[in-house]
Amino acid sequence: MTSTPATASASSRWLGRALSAALIAGAIAVCTLALRTIYAHPRTDDAYVRANVIGIAPHVSGPIVELPIVDNQFVREGDLLFAIDPRPYEAALAAAEAQLAVANLEIQARERDADAVAAEVERVEAQDAFDRQYLERIEPLLEKKFVTANDVVHARTSLAASEAAVREAKQRLRQANDLLGQLGDVNAYRAAAEAAAVAARLDVGYTEVRAPFDGWITNLNISAGAYANEGEQVFALVDDREWFVMANFRETFLPSIRTGMRAEVYLMAYPGQRFAGTVQGIGWALYQSNGATVGVLPEVEPTLNWVRLAQRFPVRVRLDEHDPDRPFRMGATAVVTVRGFEPD
Repeated sequence: MTSTPATASASSRWLGRALSAALIAGAIAVCTLALRTIYAHPRTDDAYVRANVIGIAPHVSGPIVELPIVDNQFVREGDLLFAIDPRPYEAALAAAEAQLAVANLEIQARERDADAVAAEVERVEAQDAFDRQYLERIEPLLEKKFVTANDVVHARTSLAASEAAVREAKQRLRQANDLLGQLGDVNAYRAAAEAAAVAARLDVGYTEVRAPFDGWITNLNISAGAYANEGEQVFALVDDREWFVMANFRETFLPSIRTGMRAEVYLMAYPGQRFAGTVQGIGWALYQSNGATVGVLPEVEPTLNWVRLAQRFPVRVRLDEHDPDRPFRMGATAVVTVRGFEPD
C-alpha cells in the first residue's frame, strides 16, 4: 500500500513539530540546568589578588646612613631595612644615663639629710621629755620652799622652748621627706630619670628599622643619605604571610554565598593552574553618590535610568595555597568560582 501525498505531508508536519518540541524542551532543560549551576556555584571574573600593605616609617628623624635593600626585594621578619644616623640619639642616651646617675646621688644626699633631721627630731624630743619631767618634779617643791619661783619659771620656759624645737624639727623632717620624692616604694625623681633613660634607649633602637614580617619591598625611591622624617612613610611592605582575592559578585548571587565556603581561583598570570580558597567574608556596604549627603541635605539625582543593574558586592576569598614557584602579585586579575561547603 502506497502512501498518499496527504499522508506524507501529515507525517512530515508531525515529525517537524516533535523535533521542534524536543529542541524547545532541550533548550529549556539546558537553560534551567545552567541557571541552577550558575546560582549554585556563583562565578565572577571581576576579581583581583590583594594583600595587606603597610607603610614603613621611622620612629625618629635623621639622615639614612645604611640602606641594604632594593626595590621589589623579598625580606624576612627582622631583616634590617634601613638605619638612621644614631649619633645624636646615642648622645641623648648618654646624657639621660648621666642624669640618672646624678639623680641617684641627689637622692642619696637627700636621704642623708632626712636621716639627720630625723635624728634631730629624736634629740629635741628627748630634751622635751626631760624638761617636762624636770618641771613635774620641781613644781611640788615650790610650796615647800625647796626651790625658788625663778627655778620653776626657768623650767617652764625650757619646756616651752623644747616643745617649739620639736615642732620645728618635725616640720623640717616633713620638708626633707617631701624633697626626697618618695611615694611608697617608688622614688619620683629616680622614676623620672629612669623613664627618660628608657625613652632615650628606645630612640637609639629606633634608628634601625627592621621588617615586622616577611614581605616584599615596594615603591622604594630613596637612597642612603636621604633624610627620613619621624612618622613619614619611606616605602611600602607587602605582607607575604596571607593573600586573598577581592571578588565582586552581583547582589543576586549573594544568597548563594556563605562564609566558610570553598572557592576555586584562577589567575590570568598562571593559566590552567587552580588555587584553593575559602570565603572569608562578604561586604556590607557600598558607596553611592546618589543619596550622598552634601552638607546636611541628601543629594538625589534628578533622573533615573529605566534599566537598573545589579550592584556588585566585594567577597573576600582567602587563598589557602602559597606556592613559591607561582608567587602572588597584588592587583593580578583572577576568576573566582564558589563551590560551596565541603561534604562531611
